[in-house]
Amino acid sequence: MPDTTSKSTLLRRPEVLQRCGISNTTLHRLINAGDFPSPIQISPRAVAWVESEINEWIEQRIEASRNQGGAA
Repeated sequence: MPDTTSKSTLLRRPEVLQRCGISNTTLHRLINAGDFPSPIQISPRAVAWVESEINEWIEQRIEASRNQGGAA
């Protein structure tokens, strides 16, 4: 049975910034460049990110760093 827990979990901005170790400015820069998952609208004034997409982004950064011997 597939694990849908992380796929259906939404993360708010402070959690995303903490997990990824980036600033709010960097978050917006990466989203605008298409290099970070886009948030979803959860209410008229609130957005969140899908946890599985954030986890995948983190794993890609780790893999790129290990393969290139530097930052992604």
